[in-house]
Amino acid sequence: MATRKTSKLEPVGKKIKKVRLEKNLTLERVANDTGFAVDYLKDLEAGNIIPPVGTLLSLSRALGLDSGFLLQEQEAVLKDRVEAYTKRTENYAYKTLTPGAENKHLKAFQVTIDPMAEHHGVGYLHEGEEFIYVLRGRIEVIVGENVNLLNTNDSLHFNSGIRHQLRNVGSEEAELLVVVYGP
Repeated sequence: MATRKTSKLEPVGKKIKKVRLEKNLTLERVANDTGFAVDYLKDLEAGNIIPPVGTLLSLSRALGLDSGFLLQEQEAVLKDRVEAYTKRTENYAYKTLTPGAENKHLKAFQVTIDPMAEHHGVGYLHEGEEFIYVLRGRIEVIVGENVNLLNTNDSLHFNSGIRHQLRNVGSEEAELLVVVYGP
């Protein structure tokens, strides 16, 4: 996979679109390679959606990029927008715990999810493995059709190539350690 260099202030959606167009890939092709809807990809490229880590991992693979390229860009934009390297989407925030791991297979994140909230959009699906450790709170992780209920100090290791979803089922903010391995 190619590693790319570009301005760190360009929003990730614009970068995704730029790479997609440079490689002459249609939205339909990327949709088929990732499982994301064309409308979702359009919104992402337009900057209407702040993509979660799983989405960036899937898009990196479909675009033939090192996943660190898009994750690193999220951190760069983050420095200007949010204090302490915390990226916020509608219901959750993540902080990269492995800076400089752009070309590594293993990446760790601290994730917080608002009470009674789930990640919006499609379920995640990316090649590799994922490990979740609940630092505080109560979450539900659905892997395929299997529902896993995790409380503080519980963990889960699973094949991230299976579509999965995550939501906070508690009345307080949940905090997680999420480690993603991508081949």
